[in-house]
Amino acid sequence: MANVVSKTGEFDFEKYRLRKFVDKLIDIDEVKVIDEQVPLRDVSSRIEETPKAVLFKQAGPEKVEMIAKAMAGRERLIAAFNSDKENILTELPKRLANPQKVVEVPSDEAPVHAIKLMGNEIDLLKLPFHPQHEFDGSCYISSGIDYTKDPLTGRTNVGSRRLSLRNHTQTGTNITAPSDLKRIYEGCAARKERLPVTFTLAAHPLDMVAATTRIPGDELSLVATMRGETAPVVKSLTNDILVPADAEIIIEGYFDERGYCEPEGPYGEYMGYYGSIHMDPVFTCTAITMRKDAMYQTLQHGSGFVLDQTDSANITGLRIETTAMEVLKRTVRDPRDVYSLSGTGGSGHLRVSMKQTQFGEARNAMLALFASIRNLKHVWVFDEDIDIRNNDQVEWAFSTRFQSDVDTVTVQGVMGQTMDPSLQGRRTGAKTGFDCTLPFGKHQDIVYIRCGAKQFTGAPARFQTVEQALQNGPLFYSHVVEAVGSSDGREVALALDELREQGRLGRDRDGRYHYVENGKPGYTARVGEFYHDPNDGV
Repeated sequence: MANVVSKTGEFDFEKYRLRKFVDKLIDIDEVKVIDEQVPLRDVSSRIEETPKAVLFKQAGPEKVEMIAKAMAGRERLIAAFNSDKENILTELPKRLANPQKVVEVPSDEAPVHAIKLMGNEIDLLKLPFHPQHEFDGSCYISSGIDYTKDPLTGRTNVGSRRLSLRNHTQTGTNITAPSDLKRIYEGCAARKERLPVTFTLAAHPLDMVAATTRIPGDELSLVATMRGETAPVVKSLTNDILVPADAEIIIEGYFDERGYCEPEGPYGEYMGYYGSIHMDPVFTCTAITMRKDAMYQTLQHGSGFVLDQTDSANITGLRIETTAMEVLKRTVRDPRDVYSLSGTGGSGHLRVSMKQTQFGEARNAMLALFASIRNLKHVWVFDEDIDIRNNDQVEWAFSTRFQSDVDTVTVQGVMGQTMDPSLQGRRTGAKTGFDCTLPFGKHQDIVYIRCGAKQFTGAPARFQTVEQALQNGPLFYSHVVEAVGSSDGREVALALDELREQGRLGRDRDGRYHYVENGKPGYTARVGEFYHDPNDGV
């Protein structure tokens, strides 16, 4: 990093602060505000009472302001990206394709350094750690974003970790799942070295999106890249680590050199089940800094009863959809939409709609998605006429366009979601695709066309008689009604019967009426090949 130069006036330190984002969510009616004082033990149950974000104006005995579920909804994530429903899936790849830089600012200009606590002033018990799930091992802060520097490469790693309260200066954490941080820490522990780490405890949702996105190289710039512009960072007081200068609260410290020495957990995880107790490192706090009017933050994490309302499921769902659409664009000709079900944790189930242009495209899409997105377990593929965000339409198509013996694609012995309890400890499992598309090339056959009321436009009649309309070309009954400008339709049925009596009426296999020249009077002529005739003994 270059020498620090005063940047006063260059950055709007309020633009990407959490408090301002919460104000935006209030404006779009995405927040439930609780004005009365709420004990910390009751915070989680109050959070689960509503699908909205929750702003506690007086949380705990310290009466702090705390926002919950700021990222736990698609509308909230759209607001974070300042995007809309139509463009949100292209926003993430667009930003990743346009990397941004960070600029270091002096400590006295960083809002998050307005209050500095070190030495005997440190007291983690004054932070709103709170009980989150019934069988958790302690009270937690779940909104931590961790910034560490790899001692071997000098690169910054950014991730997200929970913190469980131990005492006034120490917490537990969890570094058991495969990650860059685990690799870095295991190296430090093997060398009997401490690993410095700085956490932001309340930050703009885009910072959390950056923390849960992996790229090669130094990940600090991801914060700026997700914001779409240069981001101000400040050096930690006790660590040689740069962090966002506009965060709400920061705690600095280190994972100690003893390695995986203390049990941590259980904890309600993002799949909706408890993660088992593990041996983990201990974090020791060396500094706390914060804004003068700091807003605290908590996540709803891993609630198995309202998993679709958790922050992690919604962030994961958006990332999975974005990745899936990019994969499909490279695999099939005409993908239309993707929808990750947040109620499965955001990555387990994916629905796809596409217009098939050749045989086998639906299956190619499934296999490409399974190969590209490790955590995907089940994929449903539908035709473009199905709104995959409408459960009724999805269930209808699943029940009428799918046969399990021919439309199921199962891949065995592949890597999947490591926290899926159905694996029962296995390292690999199975993925299944469900082809809910119509037979290729059959979309216009009457037996595959979705039925619904004809929407008459009220346009003027194009023909004076039914005979003239049919002489112009074959028509379905309601189209004949529209063609002759009928507001009733019964007289059209009579006119068709008159043509039948004259031997001038025919019908094709899909039921359209035709004008014929030499039919048998009193009978409807069959035009072309019918599906079957019940009188043929079929």
